[in-house]
Amino acid sequence: MKAEEFDQKFDDGEDVLEYLDFSTLRRPGLETKQVNVDFPQWMVDALDREAQRLGLHRQAVIKFWIAERLDAS
Repeated sequence: MKAEEFDQKFDDGEDVLEYLDFSTLRRPGLETKQVNVDFPQWMVDALDREAQRLGLHRQAVIKFWIAERLDAS
């Protein structure tokens, strides 16, 4: 299907999901990369308490806090 035909179907409100290949879906700039960071035990304990209070995993708390700080700067 040509792009113009796809665009027209989309603009007309037709369901175009059948024409998409989700197996190769990427979100540019949001690919993950593993980073290892060493924290002192007191920080890990504090992170775990906060994660438990929020009902999240430790990693989610760390990501959220870092994202907040980076957005603020």
